[in-house]
Amino acid sequence: MTAGGALSLSCPSCGEPVCAADIFCESCGTELAATDQSLPGYVAQCPVCSVDPSALPGAINADGCCESCGRQVPSGRDHVELDLGWLAGVTDRGLRHSRNEDAMAFATAETETGPVAVAVVCDGVSTSPRSDEASLAGTQAAVRMLLTSMRRGDDPAEASLAAVRQAHLALTSLGTSAQAPSATYISATISGDAVTVCWLGDSRAYWLATDSQPRRLTADDSLAEELVARGDLSEADAMASPQAHVITRWLGADVADPQAHVVRFEPPGPGVVLICSDGLWNYRPDAEGLAKIALPAAFTDPLGAAGALLAFALEAGGMDNITAVLAPFPLARPATVAEE
Repeated sequence: MTAGGALSLSCPSCGEPVCAADIFCESCGTELAATDQSLPGYVAQCPVCSVDPSALPGAINADGCCESCGRQVPSGRDHVELDLGWLAGVTDRGLRHSRNEDAMAFATAETETGPVAVAVVCDGVSTSPRSDEASLAGTQAAVRMLLTSMRRGDDPAEASLAAVRQAHLALTSLGTSAQAPSATYISATISGDAVTVCWLGDSRAYWLATDSQPRRLTADDSLAEELVARGDLSEADAMASPQAHVITRWLGADVADPQAHVVRFEPPGPGVVLICSDGLWNYRPDAEGLAKIALPAAFTDPLGAAGALLAFALEAGGMDNITAVLAPFPLARPATVAEE
């Protein structure tokens, strides 16, 4: 901030001062719209290189692309799409919220035992401060740890717990126990023979398939889930109650020792792993219904299928931020996706 209280901005490419209303940097010509300088706290960065500890940091060129990998850098967080071939995802502000407090991050790696994909979705708790920053910090920190762990051959369950701890540290660095940016957490680590899922809160993982039974892989940490488990309410009544989205576990500085769940799922055949925020599953909580929307397109076009899930949620009301990441199993880069 300047002494007069105005927001002081600089060009991300050359560092020269710019105004919030500027579209291009007058010094170097960089398109400032591609960096979303008007969003407080937002720093444009490559969604791939920023979560890969082995990647060289790259500046953003005038075309809005990462100079390290050439990938287009998102211009903001209202709507982000990412396609890595093996998996793809989309996150969107929805129709009713002023900002996107969801975040996603994912990466792939070739290991000695075969290809591995890791993905994380965090949903910022709207009643907490800086919840949008919390979700982004959590996803990025977790994917960095997961990617590092899987490259060195760590056990996926242990890697998942290490990643959620890293995400928690990232969130605690943003606040205090009295002012704690918070978020839910869901991760999926996909290898040749299994899917390892780790979570706190009510973001979910699903197994979608046509040759086997679609199923939910997670149980929500929420009062609604507890009411259903105790037999006090049916699932439909619980989701219609005021307690529907009161979560009982989350990440943040107000949690001393977050207790994450970890499960290992061995797919019975081909299928698709979906991790998502409640902005999607609010409108279609059953795995069979989600499978009807996403399949069979998700087998060969996971980004297109993620877009279909998003379109469904928006058409159903779009009351919350919406995030969906899809990974076909077994991992295989679609032939239609060009190498980058």
